[in-house]
Amino acid sequence: MAATINARVGEVTERIARRSREARRRYLERIDQAVAQGPARRKLGCANLAHGFAACGVGDKQALREGPAANLAIVTSYNDMLSAHQPFERFPDLIRQAARDVGATAQVAGGVPAMCDGVTQGEAGMDLSLFSRDVIALSTGVALSHQMFDAAVYLGVCDKIVPGMLIGALAFGHLPAVFLPAGPMTSGLGNEEKAKIRQLHAEGKASREELLEAESRAYHGPGTCTFYGTANTNQMLMEIMGLHLPGASFVNPNTPLRDALTTLGAQRALALSALGDEFLPIGRVIDERAVVNGVVGLNATGGSTNLTIHLIAMAAAAGIALNWNDFADLAEVTPLLTRIYPNGKADVNHFQAAGGMPFLIRELIGDGLLHADARAVWGRSLADYVVEPRLEPDGAVAWGDGARASGDESVLRPVARPFQPTGGLKVLEGPLGRAIIKTSAIAPDRHVVEAPARVFHSQAELHAAFRAGELDRDFVAVLRFQGPMAIGMPELHKLMPPLGALQDRGRRVALVTDGRLSGASGKVPAALHVTPEAAAGGPIAKIRNGDLIRLDAPAGRLDVLVDEAEWAARKAVGADLTSAHFGAGRELFSTFRAVVGRAEHGASIFAD
Repeated sequence: MAATINARVGEVTERIARRSREARRRYLERIDQAVAQGPARRKLGCANLAHGFAACGVGDKQALREGPAANLAIVTSYNDMLSAHQPFERFPDLIRQAARDVGATAQVAGGVPAMCDGVTQGEAGMDLSLFSRDVIALSTGVALSHQMFDAAVYLGVCDKIVPGMLIGALAFGHLPAVFLPAGPMTSGLGNEEKAKIRQLHAEGKASREELLEAESRAYHGPGTCTFYGTANTNQMLMEIMGLHLPGASFVNPNTPLRDALTTLGAQRALALSALGDEFLPIGRVIDERAVVNGVVGLNATGGSTNLTIHLIAMAAAAGIALNWNDFADLAEVTPLLTRIYPNGKADVNHFQAAGGMPFLIRELIGDGLLHADARAVWGRSLADYVVEPRLEPDGAVAWGDGARASGDESVLRPVARPFQPTGGLKVLEGPLGRAIIKTSAIAPDRHVVEAPARVFHSQAELHAAFRAGELDRDFVAVLRFQGPMAIGMPELHKLMPPLGALQDRGRRVALVTDGRLSGASGKVPAALHVTPEAAAGGPIAKIRNGDLIRLDAPAGRLDVLVDEAEWAARKAVGADLTSAHFGAGRELFSTFRAVVGRAEHGASIFAD
């Protein structure tokens, strides 16, 4: 293991700490004040406390009434419509029993909404997706506001759920916290074959029945989707930032090991409460080192571009100021160690079998790319996360040494033999503003695209033009008025099949948008999260059809090749977005659209 941290990693960490010093100091003062007041439940009035345990069984009621033992909050995203969250139905019973086994209690403090971008993709409901993160944070705050709890466990997996829960948890930063994942579904139809059928359907060469059959074979059971999108990037982050138990992220649902890890995670959260000897509040776990570790993990695995928004918002909740330049600078020294779809053929089950998180963490620590001394909910620090869990004959969890060699170097590689020397996240700058691009899944000869603009204001417009045969040429699709202020910044995956088909025909195509594309951005170069957004009068609203756009990922440039004087004289166009503000609940989020911050600042309603 490396004794010293990589110079660039150390430099970025230090500048984040300097930038955050005052906000972090105020945050830690609030934690310390809450800790000094002692367990809040013991100070509740008799009527308050009686309400809090009225529905409990006799034993739990007695324990809560007498108050000597810890009470564990369960904040859950359970619903039985979504595969990633359905396994959580069983978790509260496991957790309550785990608490009783150590003389404590556990209660479901509250639920948070959990929506699926896969279900809402291309539909009106997608416009609520990003805002759901902040709703989840608020819901987490409501759940914990009863002040009945000494620690908490969080049952969440997917795109906005984990970031929202973490933001909410950090508002109660004096409480210890452990995140308990559900795990990925078992492998079904391969991601590459699924993507091929989607593309054929977009071209009219596969029927809806054939497409539905393929999708059903890919998404076939309980657990997260198996490609490396935002949901599985979240799980990687929670482990590398020290909030999961070691090796817990990618164990399949409804297995003995998964249940044993859930039980152990609950008991670990109780052990970290202020009533024990290992007190560790979550606000002390998530510091500058943990945040940098998360960004390094994101780059090393080619993770979801959504986290370039979410990590900023999560860090801000702990008083830490993270920005896009930090992502890009860390990407320059972080090698890409995984090939998981969309930047490879494998899924997360293959990654787990090849060595998974223990191997990844060991390699990154060994090269000085992670802060091994960062605090974690298990062991002394992240240095203890190079082990993997196994089941003993009696059903208990045992810890074995994690893999020291990859079981499949087509999926997971050591630092000495990376897939590419950098993580692939780049910040693009130019007269159009700033944007993010992920190049890890893009062929090198597509890292630079220069072509005329074709402007759209909706995904439907682009699909109609594709079906009409208008796009069989080189062009840069400019999809604007998709930002958080405009319509809530939906994901735009429906664009990938037609754009991918055109690229496969030899056309040079790219996407420039103030919307999102997330973990499955794939093989088409895409400048994402363009800021300022069109609805704020950003320069993207000045582009006209035919303007020459140059996207240059290696140089970090996003340019419009229009005469400088002409460009300066142009006015930004507007758009009537009224129809996108009603239906599927969108009318309820007008306040969010009015106050939301820029994508580069986390697209949050809490601060800009």
